[in-house]
Order: sequence, then C-alpha cells, then structure tokens
Amino acid sequence: MSGEPRLRIAIYGGIGRATLARPALQNALDRETVIELRQALDEFESDGDVRAVLIAGEGDHFCAGNDVGDLSATLEATESGAPDDTTALGRLFLGIRQMSKPVVAAVQGRALAGGAGLATACDVVLAREDAVFGYPEVRLGTIPAMVMTMLRRSVGEKHAFDLVASGRMVRADEAERIGLVSRVLSMAAFEGEVERIVLGLASHSSRGMAYTKKLFYALDGISFRESIDEGAKTNAEAREAARPHGSHS
Repeated sequence: MSGEPRLRIAIYGGIGRATLARPALQNALDRETVIELRQALDEFESDGDVRAVLIAGEGDHFCAGNDVGDLSATLEATESGAPDDTTALGRLFLGIRQMSKPVVAAVQGRALAGGAGLATACDVVLAREDAVFGYPEVRLGTIPAMVMTMLRRSVGEKHAFDLVASGRMVRADEAERIGLVSRVLSMAAFEGEVERIVLGLASHSSRGMAYTKKLFYALDGISFRESIDEGAKTNAEAREAARPHGSHS
C-alpha cells in the first residue's frame, strides 16, 4: 500500500541508519524508495552527529532488485516521451560516493539487480553467510548499465564481465573472494558484528575519514604519478586542517 513506509530512518550511536522496509516485496526498489533514500543520505551528510551510515534491508533479504510494476510504468513513461526516472538510481549511487562519511551495506539473503547495485555502490559491504549477489539483467534483455562502472572497479574486468554477461548469482564466499564483498559474517553473529564494525568506523576522526574517502575515490582514472601528487596534496591539506587554531609551528 502506498501509505506504508518504504524506508525506516534512525540516528543513534553516531550512525545514520536507513533500512529498506518492504519485506513482502523483498525490499524491491521503486522510484519513491530511491528518492527517499537519496534524501535520507543527504540529511545524514549534513548532520554533524552522523559519522557513519548503514544501509540495511528488513526481513530475509537485502533487496531483490527493482519493483517490476514500477519498472513497467517507468518504461511506458519513457516511451511516451516523459523523463527517464531510472536516472534517480544513478544519482543515488553517485551520492553515496560523494559523501564524506563511510556508507556500509549490511546484506542478507538476496541482493539482485538494483539491489546488488546498491550494495556495490557502498564503501563497505558486510555479507551474511547466506547472502547471494547477482546482476541478471541480461536474461531480461536489459543491462546493469549504471552498476558496471562500480563493478569493474570492485572486482576487475574478467570477474565483472562474467557476472553481467552470465547473469549468474554468486554466494557470499565467492563474492568475498572476487572483491565484491568486504567481509562475510556468520548467521549467528551478523547483527552484532555489523554493529561493532559500523560503530568502529563512526569512532574515527570525521575529518580524517572525510579526507580518506575523498582521496580514495579521487584516484579513479588518474595516472600513478598523478595519484602520488594527489596523495601528497591531500595529506598536506589534512595536516593543515588538524593543526590547532592559532598554531604556526
């Protein structure tokens, strides 16, 4: 029902928490959910009390992809000349990368298509041992277009092409082996370990984290020499920002 919440938002312990809340639909993404999630992330970014962000899914699955009914409506609107609302998902992915705060995905059960893309867009992916990831769009005659750029960076060309060309699903252990997942956590310890890890990220210097994330993604697409220069420049900026006010030593 349209009146039911698509997203649950909470802030405590220095963590901004956004939980996809459509478990009956395996937390499928529709346009409103994507827009609401982007708005929540913008609010977390501007909130000084938030030092790390956690994106999770309610129920047995993280996110099984796009809402089929919503996708059909989007395609009909696009064919009639209306703006393509799928660009909202691209803006969400870009927004995650542009944030100064670390964004963690906690993945259980299925993370497929747009759901796998959402996880891939995050800085850290924590997978429960039962998690499965897949980009099955090719089987439906479409492509994971906005996900490819992140996927290639995460797992390399050969693994990335295999995933998008076959549409096959990979379990958490393989996803970790190829670099799609940061850590695999046991079923029994999942919630507690996710909390511990995200709280650990939130405990660090927010300034240091912001510079770390800024430099990490600035290295995309530049040469080795440019990367060294960018690192030296960012290091100097971080040291200057860390100096006590009024210090000239």
